[in-house]
Amino acid sequence: MSILSVVSESLADALALLLPVECAGCDTEDQALCAGCRGALVPRPTRRLLDGGVEVHSALAFEGVAARVIRCLKEDGRTGLATPLGSALRAAVLAAGVTEDAVLVPVPSSRAAMRRRGFAVAPLLIRRAGFRGVTLLAPARATADQRGLDRDARARNVAGSLRVRMGRAARMRDRPIVIVDDVLTTGATLLEAARALRTAGLVVTGAATVAATPRRSSATHR
Repeated sequence: MSILSVVSESLADALALLLPVECAGCDTEDQALCAGCRGALVPRPTRRLLDGGVEVHSALAFEGVAARVIRCLKEDGRTGLATPLGSALRAAVLAAGVTEDAVLVPVPSSRAAMRRRGFAVAPLLIRRAGFRGVTLLAPARATADQRGLDRDARARNVAGSLRVRMGRAARMRDRPIVIVDDVLTTGATLLEAARALRTAGLVVTGAATVAATPRRSSATHR
């Protein structure tokens, strides 16, 4: 993790304490997250098998309070919310059957998102979950915003967009790898991450996310 990211997160957390806040889940005043909305973030891990053979465990459904809180973290920079979200992520990681020698690999934020937010979402959530992530993946090219794209368009958008940091990967041979991201939507991003890691000869055993969009048909998978 870079010194700039540490400073950005610390400043954002400190600012949240000084400025008037509203509950990220329901807009109740003077509370970053009210008791009721904290209750809505109690993890209920679910499992989804993506078409590419990647098993994903997610702690929450991406709707209601959970969706609002995740958006506040990502769009408003309220990094203090990463703590309750990290607790939920921890449940998903444990549900994935992580072993002591497993490596948690965060999906990297795009360069544009890093410039906009000043921090990377997945690595932050891993730390707040009480784990240590290893940044084996990096952007290989720019991608468009995934929002508003259908399943096929998302897959095309992220195809070939990630690369592996080979110097670090050499030390991870034969160790089980669990990919970590914030939200599972269609599965495209996680499958691209798995492709890059497997192409580099690494062993991907699954993935974990804070939340997953509810499936409204058998065709919906991020």
